[in-house]
Amino acid sequence: MNKPLRRIATFCGILVLALLIRDNWLQYVRADELNSHKYNRRVQIERYAHERGDIIVDGKAITGSVETEDSDFKYKRVWKDGPLWAPVTGYSSQAFDSSQLENLEDGILTGNSDQLFFDRTLSMFTGKKKSGGNVVTTLNGAAQKAAFNGLGNKKGAVVALDPQTGAVLALASTPSYDPSVFAGNSMKDSDARQKLLKDEDKPMLNRALRETYPPGSTFKVVTAAAALENGLYDDIDGKTDSPLPWTLPQSTVQLKNQGDLPCEDASLREALRVSCNTVFGKISDDLGNKKMIEQTDKFGFNKEVFTPVRADASIYPEDNRPQNAMAGIGQASNRTTPLQMAMVAAAIANDGKLMQPYMVAKRQAPDLDDIYTHEPEVLSRAMSGENAQKLQQMMETVVNDGTGTRAQIPGVTVGGKTGTAQHGLNNSEKPYAWFISYAKTDSGSPVAVAVVVEDGNANRGDISGGGLAAPIAKSVMKAVVDNK
Repeated sequence: MNKPLRRIATFCGILVLALLIRDNWLQYVRADELNSHKYNRRVQIERYAHERGDIIVDGKAITGSVETEDSDFKYKRVWKDGPLWAPVTGYSSQAFDSSQLENLEDGILTGNSDQLFFDRTLSMFTGKKKSGGNVVTTLNGAAQKAAFNGLGNKKGAVVALDPQTGAVLALASTPSYDPSVFAGNSMKDSDARQKLLKDEDKPMLNRALRETYPPGSTFKVVTAAAALENGLYDDIDGKTDSPLPWTLPQSTVQLKNQGDLPCEDASLREALRVSCNTVFGKISDDLGNKKMIEQTDKFGFNKEVFTPVRADASIYPEDNRPQNAMAGIGQASNRTTPLQMAMVAAAIANDGKLMQPYMVAKRQAPDLDDIYTHEPEVLSRAMSGENAQKLQQMMETVVNDGTGTRAQIPGVTVGGKTGTAQHGLNNSEKPYAWFISYAKTDSGSPVAVAVVVEDGNANRGDISGGGLAAPIAKSVMKAVVDNK
């Protein structure tokens, strides 16, 4: 054989060898990976070949499955009252994957989790059709409806927690959306999702977990906690060192109060009752940025929170003295999620002990046997029990005889704090209305709530935490107390 032919033959032999190696690599080494790959059409067909398990609230399914028309994916997800529950469940779509609980609990809901291995193996012998397991949530249906209906057509969010366990009782965000409208894989589903994504009101944004706001005066309870914990003040009815007017440090700007308030040397109780900026701004400055950060960290700031759905971190920033003073009254670069402020209220109500928020109580096999039960866990000790009880007295004064009277519930002890947070450059946009609160009964506190309202349609002068947000918190707390 002449030299050119030998070269061609050698080259062809190398190509054949490469193909054999590649073929064996795909068939044996990567077989499991390719068989389970999310873009393997057969995997997708199998995934939707049976009914998905349900997400449960109050013992009833808030989700379901229906047969798909004109598709090789047999079943698709549907929701019962989708806009009400979308902030909790997220979505599950044949075309656009899934989010939140639908994503995090996908293994249970599809029946593919290792926790369901025994059930899958047993069904091979019994011939029973494969089905998904259920996810039992901690949500309280009455509280969720009260939150959603209270927000109505306004932008905003509500989070309610059980202070004693950390269980999420309500998690509402408005405007919301119906995940059912893009649960399939047709052009109609695609168009529906695009419409939601382009909506300027951002209905798919989970404002309870993924939006951070300036907390406004609701943050003054954290500053009060820092003052008590660091020994700056110990008598909530004693005078504070709070001149009026008070000038921001390193500045010629005087910090203003809202109206002609009795804030000069006001006690902690009185300062919280009428919401004195000067008192709490000076407390933050007296303590300094480092101690304020240490206190906020104990309440859960400056790190992401998992419920198991991820919530954005709330931030109390490292900053200079003037900005730290402003952050101490919930302004400047101080940013928080509604979940975080519900955690603050819950820790105070639970005598200073902050529980890890969670919304999955149980996972169930298709036969409804429990395969997982959540055990409440302590996240941190936010403050001492003695100081938490002092702060409870202060917050209860706010509701009994201060800015939060619209949260009163007959026969129930309620503590709270209002807030009206500045919004936009130089406060050019309409402010946010806040309210945080808890309710107490003879057996302790069953609920703590945070409400934020972005009401772009309201008159600027009518926007206040006590006016817009407190009635919503009241309805949520009442729903929980009445269902105990």
